[in-house]
Amino acid sequence: MLKTRARYHLGQVVRHRKYPFRGVVFDVDPEFSNTDEWYEAIPEDIRPEKGQPFYHLLAENDQSFYVAYVSEQNLIADYSGEPVEHPDIGDLFGPFEDGAYPLHFQLN
Repeated sequence: MLKTRARYHLGQVVRHRKYPFRGVVFDVDPEFSNTDEWYEAIPEDIRPEKGQPFYHLLAENDQSFYVAYVSEQNLIADYSGEPVEHPDIGDLFGPFEDGAYPLHFQLN
């Protein structure tokens, strides 16, 4: 079944359902849009369905900052009220407010 309506929005803080990281949504694919190699590298018993939104996150854990690509089924909203400290957030978003980051638009 194809589900194309995204549950989470740009600038929203989310956390992974199983792994200890959280991040800010900066892009959404209506369905899986990465490489077959990436998909096949996920162990089959935990591999998500492709027909759901996938989220690009500016992510952080206790050790590092990185970009993550995560299926909707593996995310939950983060209501901690804590900002994400990823160093690239300021390039895309304004200051953290009310639990989310507003999009930051630049005119060139």
